Amino acid sequence: MSDFVSGFWNIYITAISLIGILFCVLLLWRQSTAKSVASGNGSATDNATTGHVWDETLEEYNHPIPNWWRWLFYLTVIYSLVYLAMYPGLGSYKGIYGWTSVNEYQAEQQQAEHDYGPIFEKYRAMDIQAVAASAEGKEMGQRLFMTYCSQCHGSDARGAKGFPNLTDKDWLWGGTAAQIKESITLGRDAMMPAKGLKPDLNSEQITDLANHVRSLSGLANDANRAKRGKELFATACAACHGAEGKGTVGLAPNLSDSTWLYSSAESSIVETITKGRNNRMPAFGEFLGEAKVHLLTAYIVSLGGADSVSGNAATPNGVSPAPTEPAKP
Repeated sequence: MSDFVSGFWNIYITAISLIGILFCVLLLWRQSTAKSVASGNGSATDNATTGHVWDETLEEYNHPIPNWWRWLFYLTVIYSLVYLAMYPGLGSYKGIYGWTSVNEYQAEQQQAEHDYGPIFEKYRAMDIQAVAASAEGKEMGQRLFMTYCSQCHGSDARGAKGFPNLTDKDWLWGGTAAQIKESITLGRDAMMPAKGLKPDLNSEQITDLANHVRSLSGLANDANRAKRGKELFATACAACHGAEGKGTVGLAPNLSDSTWLYSSAESSIVETITKGRNNRMPAFGEFLGEAKVHLLTAYIVSLGGADSVSGNAATPNGVSPAPTEPAKP
């Protein structure tokens, strides 16, 4: 009720609840005094019916409900009044116990922390490689992954269009355990600027560029267009992707390998260059806490795609540079 600033709603909810209970009481009292409906000649009879007939033979008697049934309803009314006295239900009245769902949630969280906190802390204190090699640690990380990550990256972590594969060696922000943990903790925001909407490039130039990009990966391409695209690439794309299209960790993806986040089809590359791409990896550090992020990192490392050595393109303070482009088109 805290969302309602007017006292009217407090009175309204209280009145609706109590009037509803009072109506039930009156209905039950009316049933307790009801008699069988009079027969056609004006006298009461136990065989009086409502006049409804089914299948030409079945008729419905018009009798009051049995006493045992009526008293069950009375008990329900009594239970309702006791409940409303003890728990919230009448407007802003909090009840004798002062129960709230927030307090119950916090109590459950505290109990869960008491029960499972030591287990998570045990693995948090271990090296990530050691956790990845532990059957129990890997299983715990997998459960976390299935709950929080599989919706985007897939249950097998192989990703989908627009969502990277976590089992290969292609990492835009670096594939060391520390960098993977950083990605999970802080999240990632990526943007590939649109080249065809201002327009920086016309449709013919974009098609030339797309053919050059395909040639970098050894894919089928129009040689003449690819040659013209190479000249455009030096001025339009090399600043981020590098002169040879091999990318920059934390900034732009490698365009010369076989990994494609949005498909290697010419039409898809043209769309990427023309309209740009926006992608986001949400941050889970504050939500999950360090121990669960540690287990998640270990599980991803156990999938085999992570680098076995450190130092793959993190800045001196441990945070990769803000990207301007997502993984490869």
